[in-house]
Amino acid sequence: MSITTHMFDSFDGTRLAYHSAGAGGRTAILLHGLFSSAEMNWIKWGHAARLAEAGMRVVMLDFRVHGHSAAPHDPAAYPPGVLVRDVAALIDHLALEEEGYDLVGFSLGARTAAHGCASGVFAPRRLVLAGMGVSGLADWQRRGAFFRRVIDEFDTITREDPAWLSRQFLKSQGVDRVAARLLLDTFTNLDPASLVAVEVETLVICGARDQDNGSAPDLARLLPRARYQEIPGGHLDSATRPELAEGILAFLTA
Repeated sequence: MSITTHMFDSFDGTRLAYHSAGAGGRTAILLHGLFSSAEMNWIKWGHAARLAEAGMRVVMLDFRVHGHSAAPHDPAAYPPGVLVRDVAALIDHLALEEEGYDLVGFSLGARTAAHGCASGVFAPRRLVLAGMGVSGLADWQRRGAFFRRVIDEFDTITREDPAWLSRQFLKSQGVDRVAARLLLDTFTNLDPASLVAVEVETLVICGARDQDNGSAPDLARLLPRARYQEIPGGHLDSATRPELAEGILAFLTA
């Protein structure tokens, strides 16, 4: 599978990268998780290839601070809801409002997609929220405190610490910790009552052992047109499973 990497200027001039595969057919925008990238979430494990081989056009954004995108240290580059605005800028850059698009997010990507759809910024044909539950949307401050600690105490976290795996993942991805700390402060809670506005047909798909962001089945029940699908794994390893791509593909092409 051929992957092409492109750069564009977001709403504030920040240079962001996106990667594309496949041609023709439906366009699916894939959004990765925190401290990850399009490469780690969607390309490495074959998910992008599976969708492209089925005839879809796949567009994968690297969020600011992640992957090949810029990681500015200026606090002005991190207004509230910045990632929603970046995705909106990508949609505008590719003129996808006219042709239509599907939206798929894992973890932070799912959180961003849910915020954008609940606020009316995004209007996808279909929506997939992977690795996400109610508390990941409604109680971000608790989850955010964990990740702020990973950054703030990075050099003193030991193997016995519950934060060790997240610390190691952040290190392995080469994430700029100064920029990541600024980005974390842009995330806000989402009122679960606002999910009633997400009228698009939605798949909530989550690992059987994944409770990192709360209950995924409860999230599906809050959405007007959602169904829940369980796949093997916990939060991190469910993203590596072929069942993730198969579930997404079956839903988007049904």
